Amino acid sequence: MHKRSARELCRLRQVTKEGTKGETEIETEAMASSRPQNVGILAMDVYFPASCIIQEELEAHDGVSKGKYTIGLGQDRLVYCTDLEDVISMSLTVVKSLLEKYDISPERIGRLEVGSETVIDKSKAIKTSLMQLFEESGNSDIEGVDSTNACYGGTAALFNSLNWVESSAWDGRYALVVAADSAVYAEGPARPTGGAGAVAMLVGPDAPIVFERSLTATHMANVYDFYKPDLASEYPVVDGKLSQTCYLQAIDLCYRRFCKKFEKREGKAFTLADADYVVCHAPYNKLVQKSYARLIYNDYIRDPSYVGKEAAAKLEPFAGLAQEDSLVNRDLEKVSQDVAKKDYKTKIEPTTLLPKELGNMYCASLYAGLATLVHNKASSLDGKRIIMFSYGSGLASSLFACKFQEGQSSFSLVDIQKKMDIASKLESRIMETPKVFVETMHLMETRYGAKDYIPVSSKTTLRPGTYYVTQVDKLYRRSYARFSGETKSEKLAVNGTNGFVH
Repeated sequence: MHKRSARELCRLRQVTKEGTKGETEIETEAMASSRPQNVGILAMDVYFPASCIIQEELEAHDGVSKGKYTIGLGQDRLVYCTDLEDVISMSLTVVKSLLEKYDISPERIGRLEVGSETVIDKSKAIKTSLMQLFEESGNSDIEGVDSTNACYGGTAALFNSLNWVESSAWDGRYALVVAADSAVYAEGPARPTGGAGAVAMLVGPDAPIVFERSLTATHMANVYDFYKPDLASEYPVVDGKLSQTCYLQAIDLCYRRFCKKFEKREGKAFTLADADYVVCHAPYNKLVQKSYARLIYNDYIRDPSYVGKEAAAKLEPFAGLAQEDSLVNRDLEKVSQDVAKKDYKTKIEPTTLLPKELGNMYCASLYAGLATLVHNKASSLDGKRIIMFSYGSGLASSLFACKFQEGQSSFSLVDIQKKMDIASKLESRIMETPKVFVETMHLMETRYGAKDYIPVSSKTTLRPGTYYVTQVDKLYRRSYARFSGETKSEKLAVNGTNGFVH
């Protein structure tokens, strides 16, 4: 029997239906024996709630100085969930949307992982709720559960899925990764850094977004910069200054380790000139600006020639700083951002639209940046390399590399750009007043962890195809329906009471 390559078999799966059981077994064996190449993201989709506030208006409502949120944080708008939506409904929406848009049969999913820090249940994984989308197909043979560590969970879920496809455990099917969160804060200075959203990613071989797995550098530590010890509240405890310092220290350490791995593999030094784009986890855009400036400073410390004479001259007064001191030196912060400004516009700015327009999406934030880059540059990304920095408080962080390549399979960057349809999703947002936003936050506080209730928010904030909460019963079981666009004809799609799809 002729043994087909993994690429050939994946292509066959895209254009043909499964044959008999015997043929399927033969195909699975053939795929498992073929070493998958160019593993990465084949397809993506993005979902975020329609309810939105403008940061300038929130500044006025909160009585803070003009520009505190828009310039000081670098944010433009913030989207949020009403009591009709939660992390499960957003995950249901984005998974169903991806499967439909890319015509992926549920039987073709062999692994499903969710990265989230939004706690719905202390035991039951979000992934278990998503399994209801696969019941009709009869596919319950899907590995994976949830990964949790602040904003890093989505990266952990993605790494697990990439590793599975590259391993001897891979059975030839796709992996599906969901990064989703509702980021909310108590009233105060942190509240404007909230947001909500979900990103779904289909993982497999011969991908247009290929992960260079040998170029992954990680830093983990035990720190209390952001955590959620109060199980009766959705709000975190935040040490803002410590969290920023930990973030910048983590990107320093990850970048240095990444450079060493690159030099060992390639036999030459890595500098930011070797990266066409940089995507960073975005709690707020100002920190992303500082992050890129830190990378420039790290290149300078390694070798001043890496940044050019003009930049080196400006950074020279800070050459002798200890790393701990450099992390809190305001003069260095200003100078390094000034030095980085030009490259920031070309390497970072094309990745910032969704994080600035939606707010912090925790686990989904980094991948919303990646989606933004594809949205903005899909037709010109072939052959480009990006580096991505993932950070989750507590802390867990990684810096890793990806390459874009077209023509390896039927999946393409331009197709991802088209199917995500980011522009129309942004246009469909509903601009609410800060007063409505604050009232909704108060409502959500009373509903967090509650039972025996039906949401009271208007369905006019839901787009067609969006899953929403229909009720939480006396045993805390959640039920969901898919909104059809007609308030009187929604079809009950997912019933948390009995676990069946209707």
